[in-house]
Amino acid sequence: QVQLVESGGGSVQAGGSLRLSCAASVSTTSRIGSMGWFRQAPGKEREGVASIYTDTGITYYADSVKGRFTISRDRVKNTLYLQMNSLKPEDTAMYSCAAGFWRNGGSRFSPYEYAYWGQGTQVTVSS
Repeated sequence: QVQLVESGGGSVQAGGSLRLSCAASVSTTSRIGSMGWFRQAPGKEREGVASIYTDTGITYYADSVKGRFTISRDRVKNTLYLQMNSLKPEDTAMYSCAAGFWRNGGSRFSPYEYAYWGQGTQVTVSS
Protein backbone atom coordinates (compact mmCIF):
# COMPACT_ATOMS: atom_id res chain seq x y z
CA GLN A 1 0.00 0.00 0.00
CA VAL A 2 1.16 3.54 -0.72
CA GLN A 3 0.07 6.74 0.96
CA LEU A 4 1.03 10.16 -0.37
CA VAL A 5 0.76 13.45 1.50
CA GLU A 6 1.54 16.75 -0.22
CA SER A 7 2.58 20.00 1.42
CA GLY A 8 4.18 23.30 0.50
CA GLY A 9 1.43 24.98 -1.46
CA GLY A 10 0.47 28.60 -0.88
CA SER A 11 0.01 32.01 -2.42
CA VAL A 12 2.83 33.85 -4.15
CA GLN A 13 3.24 36.71 -6.55
CA ALA A 14 4.24 36.15 -10.14
CA GLY A 15 7.96 35.51 -10.42
CA GLY A 16 8.11 33.89 -7.01
CA SER A 17 9.02 30.34 -6.01
CA LEU A 18 7.50 27.47 -4.08
CA ARG A 19 8.68 23.97 -3.27
CA LEU A 20 6.09 21.25 -3.02
CA SER A 21 6.77 18.08 -1.06
CA CYS A 22 5.09 14.69 -1.28
CA ALA A 23 5.83 12.37 1.62
CA ALA A 24 5.38 8.75 0.60
CA SER A 25 4.61 5.87 2.91
CA VAL A 26 5.56 2.84 0.87
CA SER A 27 5.48 -0.78 1.94
CA THR A 28 8.54 -2.90 1.24
CA THR A 29 6.53 -5.01 -1.19
CA SER A 30 5.52 -1.99 -3.20
CA ARG A 31 6.54 -2.07 -6.85
CA ILE A 32 6.42 1.68 -7.38
CA GLY A 33 8.54 2.62 -10.39
CA SER A 34 7.40 6.12 -11.27
CA MET A 35 6.10 9.24 -9.58
CA GLY A 36 4.63 12.39 -10.95
CA TRP A 37 3.17 15.78 -10.24
CA PHE A 38 -0.15 16.78 -11.75
CA ARG A 39 -2.20 19.94 -11.54
CA GLN A 40 -5.79 20.85 -12.13
CA ALA A 41 -7.18 24.35 -12.45
CA PRO A 42 -10.91 25.07 -12.08
CA GLY A 43 -12.77 24.11 -15.23
CA LYS A 44 -9.74 22.43 -16.76
CA GLU A 45 -8.59 18.85 -17.10
CA ARG A 46 -5.88 17.43 -14.91
CA GLU A 47 -2.50 17.76 -16.60
CA GLY A 48 0.84 16.14 -15.99
CA VAL A 49 3.54 18.60 -14.98
CA ALA A 50 6.60 16.49 -14.22
CA SER A 51 7.48 12.84 -13.71
CA ILE A 52 10.41 10.74 -12.58
CA TYR A 53 11.35 7.07 -12.79
CA THR A 54 12.44 6.02 -9.34
CA ASP A 55 15.12 3.52 -10.44
CA THR A 56 16.91 5.65 -13.05
CA GLY A 57 16.06 9.18 -11.95
CA ILE A 58 15.03 10.04 -15.51
CA THR A 59 12.72 13.04 -15.50
CA TYR A 60 10.17 14.53 -17.87
CA TYR A 61 8.52 17.96 -17.93
CA ALA A 62 5.53 19.47 -19.62
CA ASP A 63 6.52 22.16 -22.11
CA SER A 64 4.65 24.76 -20.05
CA VAL A 65 6.98 24.30 -17.07
CA LYS A 66 10.24 23.23 -18.69
CA GLY A 67 13.12 25.34 -17.41
CA ARG A 68 11.11 26.62 -14.44
CA PHE A 69 10.13 23.49 -12.49
CA THR A 70 12.37 20.72 -11.18
CA ILE A 71 11.20 17.34 -9.92
CA SER A 72 13.43 15.42 -7.55
CA ARG A 73 13.29 12.59 -5.06
CA ASP A 74 14.98 11.96 -1.73
CA ARG A 75 15.23 8.16 -1.37
CA VAL A 76 16.20 8.30 2.29
CA LYS A 77 13.27 10.50 3.25
CA ASN A 78 10.91 8.82 0.73
CA THR A 79 9.86 12.27 -0.39
CA LEU A 80 9.13 13.67 -3.83
CA TYR A 81 9.70 17.37 -4.49
CA LEU A 82 8.65 19.90 -7.07
CA GLN A 83 10.70 23.09 -7.07
CA MET A 84 8.73 25.78 -8.88
CA ASN A 85 10.50 28.97 -9.92
CA SER A 86 9.42 31.97 -12.00
CA LEU A 87 5.81 31.19 -11.22
CA LYS A 88 3.11 32.60 -13.45
CA PRO A 89 -0.60 33.22 -12.78
CA GLU A 90 -1.39 30.37 -15.18
CA ASP A 91 0.40 27.99 -12.80
CA THR A 92 -2.45 28.48 -10.33
CA ALA A 93 -4.00 25.07 -9.66
CA MET A 94 -4.40 22.22 -7.22
CA TYR A 95 -1.20 20.19 -7.38
CA SER A 96 -1.19 16.47 -6.63
CA CYS A 97 1.51 13.85 -6.55
CA ALA A 98 0.99 10.34 -7.84
CA ALA A 99 2.79 6.99 -7.79
CA GLY A 100 2.64 4.21 -10.35
CA PHE A 101 4.22 0.93 -11.39
CA TRP A 102 5.79 1.81 -14.75
CA ARG A 103 9.61 1.75 -14.71
CA ASN A 104 10.35 3.09 -18.18
CA GLY A 105 8.74 4.12 -21.41
CA GLY A 106 8.14 7.84 -21.60
CA SER A 107 6.74 10.83 -19.79
CA ARG A 108 3.81 9.11 -18.00
CA PHE A 109 1.66 12.24 -18.09
CA SER A 110 -1.63 10.39 -18.24
CA PRO A 111 -3.35 10.21 -14.83
CA TYR A 112 -4.55 6.70 -15.76
CA GLU A 113 -0.95 5.48 -15.51
CA TYR A 114 -0.83 6.06 -11.76
CA ALA A 115 -2.32 3.92 -9.03
CA TYR A 116 -1.93 6.12 -5.96
CA TRP A 117 -2.72 9.79 -5.38
CA GLY A 118 -2.27 12.37 -2.68
CA GLN A 119 -4.99 14.77 -1.60
CA GLY A 120 -3.42 17.78 -3.28
CA THR A 121 -2.07 21.17 -2.25
CA GLN A 122 -3.27 24.51 -3.64
CA VAL A 123 -0.92 26.87 -5.44
CA THR A 124 -2.13 30.38 -6.21
CA VAL A 125 -0.02 32.84 -8.19
CA SER A 126 -1.15 36.45 -8.35
CA SER A 127 -0.09 38.96 -10.99
